Amino acid sequence: MDDVIISALQGSAQAGVAGATSVALPTASKFATVDQSDGLTITKMIAAKKFFDLNDVDPSIPRYIVCGATQIADLLGTTQVTSSDFNTVKALAAGDVDTFMGFKFILSNRLNFDATHTDDRLVFAFTQDAIKLGVGKDITAKIDVRPDKSYATQVYTCMSIGAVRMEENKVFQIPCDE
Repeated sequence: MDDVIISALQGSAQAGVAGATSVALPTASKFATVDQSDGLTITKMIAAKKFFDLNDVDPSIPRYIVCGATQIADLLGTTQVTSSDFNTVKALAAGDVDTFMGFKFILSNRLNFDATHTDDRLVFAFTQDAIKLGVGKDITAKIDVRPDKSYATQVYTCMSIGAVRMEENKVFQIPCDE
């Protein structure tokens, strides 16, 4: 399910009556930097917040950042995140970054690397209503014995899901060096 949602965040969305128009994530929805040799920084988070605010994204809609363990470690190395002077959550005591600057953090080690800068993981900031997940058929699992395979145990699972990016101005891509 995570892979389907991540693909919807960074891939092309289909638009139009018959879904014939492909809409890629625009360049304006991507963090632009000359030097991409840094990880997830306060500057990049401010850029994501500014992007949402400039696009009149309702501040009452929950905002998320999905990132990897390296990006959490990057943030734990910054004073603004770990100091109680800047942040009410004691990140170092818990060893975790839950929320900061209005973003709730989701940890995922399934995020892709950038095709052009192969050491940059693509982190995404998005709002709750930016991605829609459709479940056509919920997960089904069966475990059975196969007599034709020396009574080996066979495990079968299936699920039908899909996801789509609904609004480009509610998704922001941040390349983070690892």
